[in-house]
Amino acid sequence: MNAITPIKPATTPKDWESDQEVRWCPGCGDYAILKAVQRVMPEIGADPAKTVFVSGIGCSSRFPYYMATYGFHTIHGRAPAFVTGIKLANPELDIWMVTGDGDGLSIGGNHSMHLLRRNLNCQIMLFNNEIYGLTKGQASPTSRIGTPSPSTPTGSVDRPASPCAFALGSGARFVARGYDTSKHLVSVLKAAHAHQGAAFIEIFQNCIVYNKDVFADFTEKAVADTHQLWLTEGAPMLFNKGTQGIALDAGQLTLKVVSVESGDWQAAGVIIHDVTNRSVAHMLVELPFGAFPMALGVIYDDPRPTYEAAVAASDAGARAGKSNNLAKLLAKGQTWNVGE
Repeated sequence: MNAITPIKPATTPKDWESDQEVRWCPGCGDYAILKAVQRVMPEIGADPAKTVFVSGIGCSSRFPYYMATYGFHTIHGRAPAFVTGIKLANPELDIWMVTGDGDGLSIGGNHSMHLLRRNLNCQIMLFNNEIYGLTKGQASPTSRIGTPSPSTPTGSVDRPASPCAFALGSGARFVARGYDTSKHLVSVLKAAHAHQGAAFIEIFQNCIVYNKDVFADFTEKAVADTHQLWLTEGAPMLFNKGTQGIALDAGQLTLKVVSVESGDWQAAGVIIHDVTNRSVAHMLVELPFGAFPMALGVIYDDPRPTYEAAVAASDAGARAGKSNNLAKLLAKGQTWNVGE
C-alpha cells in the first residue's frame, strides 16, 4: 500500500491570530507590527505547529500571547538564552525572537551579542521606540540626547546606542530596518526569514504615550520621499523621487548625498546597493539623520554556517566511535582515590 503524504493546509493571516485580547495602548505601533507578522506567516508557508515566538520583558514582549503558535514570555533580557536552548533541542522549529530597545540592548545586551555572533538560525525583531514603555517612560539605551523622562528629568546626557551598529559589531550576518506602519515591513520580514542564520531587524515603533511621534521626521507621508532611503539589492541608492542619491566620497572614505540630473544616476556617481558589502553596511547604519535620509530595508545579508549546524556536527564527531558505557567514561582520564 502506498503511503499517503500529508499536505500541509494553506493558512491565512486570521489563522495566526490567537484567542487572546490584544492589549496595547490605543494607537501603539505594536498593533501594526503584529498585523505585518500575521500577514507574513502564510506568505512564507509557515506551519503554526513548528513556529515559536519568544520574548523577554516589555510592551513588545506581549507578542507571543497574540500569535496562534507556540510561545514563551520569558525574563528580562534573557530571551536569547531561551531561543538558543529551544533551537538546539529542536532545530526544525522556526523561531522568532521579539525584544525591545531596553530589553535587548540594556539588561539583555550581552545575551543579544552572543546570539548574533554565534549565528543561530532565528529572526530577531527589535522594536525600537527609544523609551521604556512598560515601566512608564524612563530613558532607554536608544533615547536621544536631551530626552526628558522620569529617569532623566533634565534631559538625557547619554549618547544613544544604534541597534543596527550594535548588531553588525556583534558579527550579525543579516541586518535590516523598517518601521511599524510601513508597507515595506512585510518584505523586510520575509527577507529576514529567508536568511539562514541570525537575522536582525530593527523596527522603529511609535510609543503613543511616552515618546509620541519621535520618528515622525522620516515616517510621515509628507517627508517620506526626502527622508527615507529604501535599499534594494542591485539597485542604485536613490531617494527623493530619484533626484538625489548616495555616492562614495573616495577621498574621505565616507558616503555623501549627490544630486541626480535628468535621471542619470551613474553620472552622479550613485552607488549600487550590495547587501554583501559589510563596509558600506557599517556606513549606512551610522549615517547622521538630517544630513542624510534614514537607511531602511535590507542593509546587510551575507550568510555563513549556522550555530546549530556546527553544534550538531561537533556532537556527531564526538560520538563517532565512542563507547556508551557511562562507568567507563567516568573512570577515563585523571582519577584518584581519597584516603582517610
